[in-house]
Amino acid sequence: MPQTPTPPHPHPNPPPPPPLALELLVHGVAGASPAELLGDPRTVRVTGDSTAAVFRRTEDADAEARPERYAGRPVPEAYCWSRLTSGNGARALWLLLLPFMVANLAHWARPAAPAADPAPRAVRTYGVLVRILALSLTVLLIAAACEVALDLFAWQCAGSAACTAGRSWPGFLAEGGWWAQPGRRLALGALVPAALTGLLWFLSNRTWSAYESQPPPVAAPDPDAASDTAPALGRPGFWYGRRIVARLRAAHTAAGLLTVAAAVAAPTARHDRAAGGLVLEALGWVLEALLAAGGLAVAWVVCRRGRTEARPDHRLDRAAVTLLPGAALALLAAVLLYACWSRPGWASAGRLPGDFAFGVLMLGQGVCVLGLAAVAAGLHRRAPDPAAALHGLGGPAIAMLGCALGGVMSGGVAQRVADWLDRGATPGTAGAPLPGPPVLLSWQAAVLPPLLLVLALLAACFAVRGARARSRLARAIAAEYPGEAPDLSRSRRIAGARAAAALTDSAPWFVAAASGTTLLLGAGALAGAWIGGQVPGEAARGSGPFLEAAARAAQDTGSWLIGLGFVLFVTWGRRAYRDPAARRTIGILWDVGTFWPRAAHPFAPPCYAERAVPDLTWRMTGWTGRTDGRLVISGHSQGSVLAAAAVWQLPPPVRRRVALLTYGSPLGRLYGRWFPAYFGSGPLTALHDEVDCWRNLWRATDPIGGPVLPGTPQDVDRGPLADPVAYGRSSRHPLPAPVLGHSDYQADPAFAVERDALLARLAPAARAREPRPGRHPGGSPGEAAAGGVPDQRLSKAPAGTADPPGTAG
Repeated sequence: MPQTPTPPHPHPNPPPPPPLALELLVHGVAGASPAELLGDPRTVRVTGDSTAAVFRRTEDADAEARPERYAGRPVPEAYCWSRLTSGNGARALWLLLLPFMVANLAHWARPAAPAADPAPRAVRTYGVLVRILALSLTVLLIAAACEVALDLFAWQCAGSAACTAGRSWPGFLAEGGWWAQPGRRLALGALVPAALTGLLWFLSNRTWSAYESQPPPVAAPDPDAASDTAPALGRPGFWYGRRIVARLRAAHTAAGLLTVAAAVAAPTARHDRAAGGLVLEALGWVLEALLAAGGLAVAWVVCRRGRTEARPDHRLDRAAVTLLPGAALALLAAVLLYACWSRPGWASAGRLPGDFAFGVLMLGQGVCVLGLAAVAAGLHRRAPDPAAALHGLGGPAIAMLGCALGGVMSGGVAQRVADWLDRGATPGTAGAPLPGPPVLLSWQAAVLPPLLLVLALLAACFAVRGARARSRLARAIAAEYPGEAPDLSRSRRIAGARAAAALTDSAPWFVAAASGTTLLLGAGALAGAWIGGQVPGEAARGSGPFLEAAARAAQDTGSWLIGLGFVLFVTWGRRAYRDPAARRTIGILWDVGTFWPRAAHPFAPPCYAERAVPDLTWRMTGWTGRTDGRLVISGHSQGSVLAAAAVWQLPPPVRRRVALLTYGSPLGRLYGRWFPAYFGSGPLTALHDEVDCWRNLWRATDPIGGPVLPGTPQDVDRGPLADPVAYGRSSRHPLPAPVLGHSDYQADPAFAVERDALLARLAPAARAREPRPGRHPGGSPGEAAAGGVPDQRLSKAPAGTADPPGTAG
């Protein structure tokens, strides 16, 4: 009788199931809704507020309690941060801060210091020069407001019968009234630039409390991260700029108030010295001496100390933060009272002494830019980086563009107001009823057409180069899709997308041409204004018909272009205030420009990364500590920069449980070139050494993303991916496949393959970690996570709940 086979005994120690896996998705520029990121309209907010939050699909809300449902696949989760840059209508006011944002970028665009010798003196010198340049932009903006309110309105128009005739609003300034004296008119006009300074202070203080004052996660100190040789983005205090922003805000606020006070005190004291009144003359000297002392105090505060990154610095410089703007405000009040003193017989004539002030500002900015170039060239020579933009001169070039933007905006406002007050006449020319704004502003407008001509020629060269590249690439496109019949039209479309994407690599030279031309033309404008003392059309009289016509055409065209730009600027800002779609467009600009902390200019738009990076760090640390699970953070476009910055901030035990998946990433292509000290090949290689599980996907048709570590043996980059995925029609692709470029990376089959491979590499490390006693994979409610990070709680409140900003995590 045959024997029944004995069933095999089960293995005494079956392998444990893989730990729970989480995929944390981070969107890029222009934002995305939770439903778009998760592919499901039913979403629930897990943690966060109405400004930035983490979302899941409703069916995944209790994933930690049922890990068996997610065997072989991760739990998808989305971090949505777009409202940090495009939230309410007040974001439209950030357009006013564009030059400040560009100046702040120049601080971070310095070359890397050599690893063997960090060159702290050169790095400090670079930072001081950028902060001085940023301070000059604040003074320039307030001086432009003083030019409009004090010079054009209170001094020139209110004192001219030709200007006030037919206008009802300056009636109370007419001769015979209490406000008719020039000093009192100046005091009244000073309220406008003083209010602008107060508005800048309010915007900076409001965003400071919501962004820079958010403390980073508290964890055990990592000596390697706190050292000077560690990558800067991994230092504990990098994303906590509370102290430096408060200090700089006080200094810039005081500088603005002192600028207004000086604009009122200078003509008043000059009249008193000419009139010979002993008491008023002495009072004028005292006030001017106090203004000079206040300016020195502001410069000392700005230059004395930079950022502290080795640790979160919770201290505040109470004396500087409180006393400096308070003293400046008191001094402004004293100057206004001094100007309001009765001075019978004083009449306003000509212009206020604005030519000298604007000229000194412009000269100082040029000297700062040249000094930055010298320091940056020295740093690059000591630690050459072939990928750095403009051989290390990217920072000075960006600083020059910030100065140009400030000059165009300030000059545009003054030119447009002067044209309106002159009733159609050209300010500063013979027969005009008003002298108009300072001569230098007219010269700045006159150099704008040559600058735009140079840029147009350069753009045409790049266009021709792109067309040639498209023709060259089109011949080889069909060969990349074996078995497909060549289609010339299809090949040209694909090649055109690749050639257009490659133009991004030429952007540094376009910026170099714009910055260099601006510097040369600006020097010429300053020399022409100081030597000639007249607007270009008048200075060219008698030099020949051609030069006269060219000078007049350049002056008129430049004034028209500045006026058009100012109108478009105001229109765009008004539309952005009312239209959320237009506000999102502005948000894209801020997504790129406000990633960095406000290290140089406190009035720049706030750094959203000082909220987003701690959010992501708290979430990754808390979830892995509660569940002992695996986590892959998946970042697209600007989201990949946030993801990398957050991984840098993780404690080493947590970092070993996290994988990084980036796609369409500007880490190497843009950030590595323009910010080599923080995202150059050295820091990115160090990040790869610390995060072994990292893959980056890129396409040749992507104008933003690219390889992060090109030409290195590290196995990080996969690409270029096929785009489009199919060349022609087939049974699998019956309709033409689109050229995706920078979008829809998650639809590419390579995305799921690389994500699963990363999670598989994390599985052995996760199994090796023994769970702590009394813990199940889902954790217990209210349990504290590793490193002191609190448990994350589920909130089913709608995503639009009006919670105060800064409460996520």
